[in-house]
Order: sequence, then structure tokens, then C-alpha cells
Amino acid sequence: MTVPVSIVVAVAQNGVIGRDGGMPWKLSTDLRRFKQLTIGKPIVLGRKTLESFGGKPLPGRPHVIITRNRDFSVQGAVTIDGVEKALAKAQEVAAETGAAEVCVIGGGEVYRQVMNLVDVLYVTHVEVAVPDGDTFFPPIDPAVFEKVEETLVPAGERDDYPTRFAIYRRRPATN
Repeated sequence: MTVPVSIVVAVAQNGVIGRDGGMPWKLSTDLRRFKQLTIGKPIVLGRKTLESFGGKPLPGRPHVIITRNRDFSVQGAVTIDGVEKALAKAQEVAAETGAAEVCVIGGGEVYRQVMNLVDVLYVTHVEVAVPDGDTFFPPIDPAVFEKVEETLVPAGERDDYPTRFAIYRRRPATN
């Protein structure tokens, strides 16, 4: 039995998810949602994404880091050299820890590679078009993913922009 695999991402109206190795916005409300969605679950991420938040694992989540650099290691994390191997390892960790889900948290290249392998998308739609982004999220195909929930979230005092929290589920395969 494998647990569902999800993507957790914040995306601008024009598909931007990053700029200069970081996020092009400050969204305290979204960070709280991110923590709530990922805490206690194995997370899969690329090396650059880990470096974007200081190079140390986030507390309370087993990390599976994808990197081609065989010498790269981080205390408290597993490093693996491919998306499929990383997802398999995260599934093992989920089984060992009783986690209900594996969360893929970035970055752009990792999202692109796992899009056909995930069950659920937790998307924070950021209500802005970022003109100078350099990392993008692949388009969500409505024939593949159905939006099952959406909540409008006005900008809080520590948010740069209003957002929409949406959940998409993979549609059943048809013959």
C-alpha cells in the first residue's frame, strides 16, 4: 500500500514560483498553511530548494533531498539522485512513520518531473503576476486534475498579496 503523493506550492498568476533562489513574496498566512500540510510527513525537495531556506531541514518532517551531487549531504536528511528513487524512499519513510501522505515541496524542475506521479495538488494561488521570476510551476491540466476545494484568503498584515488556497485531485483514469 502506498500513501498518496502531493505537491505543495505557491504560484503567481503567471506561473512564477521563485526568483533569485527564493520566493518573490512574503506570505505569512501561506507559510502557516505549508507547515500544517507538511508537518509529520516526509517531504521531497531539490537541493536548491533546501538551500533557499537556509540549507537545514525544516523541523518535524523527514527530508528526502534530490541532488546529482554524490558528495552532498545534510545531517538529518536522506539524499538521492533521482525523482522516482526519492519518491520510493519517501514512501518507505511514510510507511515506517505512519504518515498519511508524502509532500513534494519543490522546486520548479522537481515539480515538472513529478507532475505525472502525484495524486493531489495543494496550490496557493498568489494574486499577482511576478514580472521577473525565474522559476515556474507547470500548468495544471484540468483534464488531469479537478479542483475540489478553493478558499479565498485576503492578505493578512504580514502578507504581500491576497491568495486562494486550492486543492486539486487527480481525475480517475479513463480507458
